[in-house]
Parts: sequence; C-alpha cells; structure tokens
Amino acid sequence: MIPYSKQSVSKDDINAVNQVLRSNFLTQGPKIEEFEFALADYFGSDYAVCCSSGSSALHLAYAGLGAEPSSVAIVPAITFSATANAFKYLGSKVIFCDIDPETGLLSLEHLEEILSKLNHTKHNQKGFITPVSFAGMVAPLQRCGEISNKYGFHLIEDASHSFGATNEKTDRSGDCERVDASCLSFHPVKHICCGEGGAILTNSPELNSIAKRMRSHGIHRPHGDGHATPWYYEQVELGWNYRMTDMQAALGISQLKRVDQMISMRRKIAQRYDDVFQETEFQESFARPIYKVGHSWHLYIIRFHKKGVRDEAHKFLKNRGILTQVHYVPLYKHPYYEKENGKIQLPGAEQYFEGCLSIPIFPDLREEEQERIITEMRNFIEKGN
Repeated sequence: MIPYSKQSVSKDDINAVNQVLRSNFLTQGPKIEEFEFALADYFGSDYAVCCSSGSSALHLAYAGLGAEPSSVAIVPAITFSATANAFKYLGSKVIFCDIDPETGLLSLEHLEEILSKLNHTKHNQKGFITPVSFAGMVAPLQRCGEISNKYGFHLIEDASHSFGATNEKTDRSGDCERVDASCLSFHPVKHICCGEGGAILTNSPELNSIAKRMRSHGIHRPHGDGHATPWYYEQVELGWNYRMTDMQAALGISQLKRVDQMISMRRKIAQRYDDVFQETEFQESFARPIYKVGHSWHLYIIRFHKKGVRDEAHKFLKNRGILTQVHYVPLYKHPYYEKENGKIQLPGAEQYFEGCLSIPIFPDLREEEQERIITEMRNFIEKGN
C-alpha cells in the first residue's frame, strides 16, 4: 500500500534517540531547551516552547493569551478539530469562518463580516482569530494582522501544515512578525516528526514564560530568581502535563537538520503532479492545487468538479493499493459542533469539501510509486469519472 503520507526516519534520527536512551534524562532534560533554541533559530522567532502535541501547543497559546469563557474565537471551518477544540477546553465561544474554496485558506471577506457583526452588537469579550496555514500554503497573515489590530483581537497562526513555507515574500510561517504566536505539530505525517509533539513560537517574553510554566502544571521554580532553596517550587496557577520528552526532542533536533531537504523533495513531487495534471483529461475531471513559490506541500489536494466523484476515486485507488484522505470535514458538520452551534452551511467550505481529496505526498515517495499513482488516476478518469 502507498500511504497518503508517512514519516521519514533516517539512521541519524535513530542514533539521536538511542543516545538519549543511554543518557540520564529521558524527560525534562537538556534536549528540550536545545530543540527550542533550534526551532526559534530556524523560524526567526524570539522564543519556542516545546510541548506534547500540536493540540497542547494551541491550548497553551490560547490560555497564555487569556482565552476564557467570556472570549470569542474565530476559526476556519476547514481545519483539524484541535484548532477549535483548544478554545472549547477554555470555555470560549467558537465562530466558524468560511474559506476560499480554491485554496482552503480563511476567507478575509467573511472574517470582516463576522467581526463587523460582533462589533455592531458591542461584544466586549477578549477576541481571538486563528488563521490556518493550510496544506503548506501560508495564510494571509498580513491582512489578518491588519484586521485583528482593527478590532483588537489576538492573532494565533495554526502553522501545523506550513513548516518552512513563505508567501510571496510578505509572510513567513512561524516568524511571528504579524501574530502573537504560531503553533506547530510534530505528528508523523508533518514536515518533521517527533512521534507526537508540538511547539509554540512567539516573540512575546510573557507568553513564553506563561506557556513554559503551564505545560508543567503551572509550577514555578523561583531558585533561578534568587530564592535561597534550590529544590523549592510552587504551583502558581492551574496548568497541565504537556511536557515533551527528551527522546522526542532528540528526534526533532535530528529531523530539523534535514527539513529543508525534505521540503525540497515534497516540492519536487508536487511539481511532477502539477506538470502531469495540466493535461486536458485531468483538468476536465478535477482542479489541481494552486502552485505557488514558497508552498511547503504538507498535502497535495485535488478537487473533483462533480459531486460524488471524490468518494468513488478514494475507493478506486484504495482497491489498487493507494491510500488517500479527506482534509477536512467542515467542523460545523461534526455532531459536537452541530449541537453547540446549530445546523449551518458556509458556501466556500461546502464547495471545497464535496470535491477535496489528498493524494500521496511525502519525502520518501519513490518516482515509480508516483508514476503508479498517476497511472491509476488516469485509469479512473478513463472509466468516465
């Protein structure tokens, strides 16, 4: 079977983890800080805070910026549940924003419409906007920053899909020039993997300090602040156990050393798809993703023109040993959010969802495997789909 994505683990990665297993620290040791410095250096942010998952990174960032039950949070309808769930953990009200059906990115027009209505009804809650840099394409962070500043909202980039991505030299995912924080995921299908794991990037010393404290139960150790007793610690707020292990951090450090090479391989695969899918027979069946300089290609998502064809393609390819995936079911369609928000429909999200299919892309995808994928897609189309 050819998976839609998978991790790329090298001998150096394995050796890095083995070194930690032979060391004195399996968790809460020196590899965490080493990985944090390496991430901040790569992205150009002032700080990085490592934690147990991309979901915990979002939760810590939202909590550290003050999200609470009276807060209102705007999240794209097309994203993984964690982007919204982390607000719900804090009791905040979540409002779903429509997306551009061609890119999957948050719709600026609908964002302005939502904020205008909130302002008109004089909502004075602390507000949050979380644009998702989707599939490897950077969200419109410059305009989102202008809009969030206009309405006094915090801005947090969900950068789980966009490691190493840029947007026409105006935005770089993760540098935090326009956002309060950017959140990363190190799940195995992401650009670098730690098994599980995540990180918050920020230029805020306050958020850096709060997130590091809250990832470990809200515990503060004042010895470094001049306290006379080295062992002394105190819990100053309610936090969580969101710590990353040194084994995960060691794997992340090793993977980070070759992430640019792995992104280059993803771009080469995407270019090959793009070259072939320009052929008329493919264009008549589906739209290919917009190919932009700076895209880091976490996913390669095609969009079938006819309703129902996407699911037929998924089954056809699976029967031939090629796994695909759908990213994502609009969040408002899930029973939990339907119960919370009622039945809603957003036109961009609906149009995008009915045709989207993620086909295989990952650094270790061999040329003959990609050729097999293209051949089977051609066979599917020739059947009249």
